[in-house]
Amino acid sequence: MSTRELDAAAITDPALRSAYTHCRRLNARHGKTYFLATRLLPVERRPAVHALYGFARWADDIVDDLADTAAPAERALALRRLDHHLDHAMRTGTSSEPVAAALADTARRYDIDPQHFTDFMTSMRQDLEVSEYPTYHDLERYMHGSAAVIGLQMLPVLGTVVPREEAAPHAAALGTAFQLTNFLRDVGEDLDRGRTYLPGELLAAHGVDRAMLHWSRATGRRDARITAALKAAAALTRDTYRVAAPGLAMLDPVARPCIRTAFVLYGAILDAIADDGYAVLHRRAVVPRRRRATVACDGLCRVAAARLRHRLADGPPQMREQAVPAPPHLIRGAQRRPSSKEPV
Repeated sequence: MSTRELDAAAITDPALRSAYTHCRRLNARHGKTYFLATRLLPVERRPAVHALYGFARWADDIVDDLADTAAPAERALALRRLDHHLDHAMRTGTSSEPVAAALADTARRYDIDPQHFTDFMTSMRQDLEVSEYPTYHDLERYMHGSAAVIGLQMLPVLGTVVPREEAAPHAAALGTAFQLTNFLRDVGEDLDRGRTYLPGELLAAHGVDRAMLHWSRATGRRDARITAALKAAAALTRDTYRVAAPGLAMLDPVARPCIRTAFVLYGAILDAIADDGYAVLHRRAVVPRRRRATVACDGLCRVAAARLRHRLADGPPQMREQAVPAPPHLIRGAQRRPSSKEPV
C-alpha cells in the first residue's frame, strides 16, 4: 500500500520514497485514529499527511516521551538539532534526516507556509519551559503553534472549494479542538510529565488547584470539584468543535470523509471520557472498537460516493446510466450508531 501511495503521488526519488515510508510507519504506529482517517484520503495525498504527522511526532517525542530519561537540557539540545534539520531542509530541499526530507518535499509540493513549522517549533520549546497556563488566553497562544498550525498545514493537502483563507479559521479551530481533546484525555499523564494544560482560571472557578490534581492522581480518589472542572473543560472543547464544523463543507469533497471521520472519532473520545465518569486522572478513556469500526465504515461509504460523483462529473454522459448505488446493507451498517456502553 505504501508503494501504491508513493507511485500515485509521483514520488520517484529512492531516498524520498524511503523518507516518506519512514513517516508512514510513524503514523501507523503512533497515530491510530489519525492513521485510520488518513486511509480515507485520495491515495496520492496520503504521503503528505504522513510527512506532516511524522514531523509533529518527532518533535512531540522529544518533549513528551515518558520513557525517555533525558534531562531538560538534553531535550532542548535535541530540539535545536531538529530546528537545524528543519531549517536546512526548507532552504535546500534536502536533509540527511528522513522526516525533515519528506516534510520539505511536502511543503514544496503543496506550497505550505514555512512559518507554520516555525510556530510549531516555538510551542515545542515552550513545553520545556512552561508547566502551566494561568488563563485560557495563555493556552491559546501555545496552541496556535502546537495545534492550530497543524490544521493550517493540512489545508493545502486537503484542498478547498472556497478560497483557502476562508476555510483557514475553521481548520485552525479543528486542530485546536483535537488538541484540547488530547489534553483532557491525558490529564494524568501530563501531570506525570510535570505539566498541566487545564487553564488555572478554569480550575480555580471550581475550587481546584494543581495540588488537588496531584493528590487525586496519587491516591486514586475522586472529588466532585475536580469532576466539575473536567466537565467545564469538555464543554469548552465541544464549543471549539462547533467553531470548526462549518469548515468540513469547505473542503474538497473527496477529502471530506477523511476529516469528518477524524472529527467524529475525536469527538467520541469526549463521549468516552463522560461515560467513564471523567476518571481521566486515573485511566485513559478509550473509544469502543465497534464505534470506531462504524465510523470507519461510514467514512468508506462517503469516500465511495464522493469518488463516484467526481467520476460522473468528469466522465461522459453514459457513465450516469452505469452508476450503481452502494449495497443497502453497507448503508445501513454505516448509519447504525452503537450504544456508548458497548464494551471495548
